This record gives sequence, C-alpha cells and structure tokens, in this order.
Amino acid sequence: MIDLYTAATPNGWKVSIALEELGLAYDVHPLSFSTKEQKAEWYLKINPNGRIPAIVDRANDGFAVFESGAILIYLAEKTGKLMPKDVKGRSRVIQWLMFQMAGVGPMMGQANVFFRYAPEKIPYAIDRYTNETHRLCDVMNKRLGESDYLGGEYSIADIATYPWVVAALKREPEQLASRPNLKRWIDAIGERPAVKRGMAVMADTPAQPLTEEERSVLYGKKQFERH
Repeated sequence: MIDLYTAATPNGWKVSIALEELGLAYDVHPLSFSTKEQKAEWYLKINPNGRIPAIVDRANDGFAVFESGAILIYLAEKTGKLMPKDVKGRSRVIQWLMFQMAGVGPMMGQANVFFRYAPEKIPYAIDRYTNETHRLCDVMNKRLGESDYLGGEYSIADIATYPWVVAALKREPEQLASRPNLKRWIDAIGERPAVKRGMAVMADTPAQPLTEEERSVLYGKKQFERH
C-alpha cells in the first residue's frame, strides 16, 4: 500500500495518475495549505522540503519519497512499467521528465502566479513567463510531430507533463490551434481511463489536516525512512 500526501495541484496529479496507471493500491491523505500542514514537523519527516506530493511505501519498510519526479522514477522502477528497460530509451524518458521538472512546471507555474494571484499586475513578469510557456509548447509540439509521446512510448514523462500543460492552456485554449501535435497528445492522454481517475483525485475534496488519531492509526510512532 502507498500513502499519498497531496493536494489539488499539477504536481499532485502527476503521482495520482501514475498510481492509477500502474494499478498500485494507495490511500490519499490531503494536506491543508491553509493551515500550513505541509510545514508540520510530522510531515517534514516525510518531505524535508515541506511541499506536496510525497509518498510512503508501506510495502517497503515505510520508505518515504519526496519530489514528484523522484516519486515517478521510484514507482516506475518499483513496477517495471512506464519506463523503457534499454539505456537509450530510459535516458530519453528521463530527459523529457527533466524538461518538465526544470522548464514546464516552473515556467507555467510562474505564469499562472503572476497572471492570477500576484497582488500587483507586473506586465514584464506576465509577458516573460507567458512567452516562455509558449516557447515550451512549441518545443513539445515539434517533438510530438516526431513521436506519439515525449519519450517515444507513453511514460512517466508524459504523466509528469500533462497536468501542467492542461492547467496552463485552460487560460489560453487558442494556443492549441497552431500546435496540432500538442493538441493530439493532450486529447489522447486525456482519454485514458487511468488519467481521468488520477485527475479526479482531490478535484472536489477540500484539503483537511490529518488528526493525531488518524496518524497514530496509520503509522503509530514509527519514524519514516527518508529518501
């Protein structure tokens, strides 16, 4: 059994999609950002960075893994799925996973923050991150004209990228008109049953902190093994 600590964000959906695709049993533990539960001492034992998502693999001596990309690699290697076995294929998937981690997530995330949440509208920041979002979409569109999926076959690279692209382009759906390969990819992944189930996790669930009793029932006093 996997314990998933998460919230309704693209990074959280990466892991719930992967768990659904891999058919792994998991329990969802919502974290409340409003109460800063992700900064609580008990959670920092699981994820020292105080962010979501994180997992605890009860079947592997309570092994804790944090950072969404690291979680996806761990789950792929644990099951032998969603990651090619050959060296070149594996590298290709990891390259596109790192592209998401270093580019797609941070840039699209910042575009969203400055466009929707910043107390002051800063045109330079909005333009900078929006333009970079468009450039990254161009990179993906070109790649997806060469291959059905980012890493060749459907993999954790696609799972990591999909929630971010969908979230970003909800604000600018017209961007898909000039990027038919990216649209085809979005449509194909969005129709996968496991993706639908993974994206539904936390979608309508308000994040509530775990009670002391719930944590005690789940883990007792056992310390978590850090990744």
